[in-house]
Amino acid sequence: MVKFLKSNKAVIILHDFFVMQKAMIIRAFDGDTRERPYGRCLVADNAKYPKKFIHKDFAKKKAKKSRVKPFLKLVNYNHIMPTHYTLNVDLKDIVTLDVLQTRDKKVAASKEVKAHFEERFKTGKNKWFFTKLRF
Repeated sequence: MVKFLKSNKAVIILHDFFVMQKAMIIRAFDGDTRERPYGRCLVADNAKYPKKFIHKDFAKKKAKKSRVKPFLKLVNYNHIMPTHYTLNVDLKDIVTLDVLQTRDKKVAASKEVKAHFEERFKTGKNKWFFTKLRF
């Protein structure tokens, strides 16, 4: 079977608190452990999207409105819907599976993901990823 849930692929979360939000796959696991014999993937996304601002705003106000709050989560394959979009952000060495074991590691990894996402937003690349899905 062709493996299409690869890293840096954009997906939509269909179950949980973050339902109908876009996320990025960091790493995929195909039921390789006895405790979890199902396919799952580690995803990262924005729990809080950046706000709109006008260009004549002050620099301090622009910086405050362009903040991003990420989340890291382990999600079952059945609870995501893949898209054909990809994001060119390399987070594999920052976020691993053992990061989710303790709160301190998760907070540190989340801060690094936040820095990468904010840099990506400020450069204007992948603007579709930093907007809410509207239905």
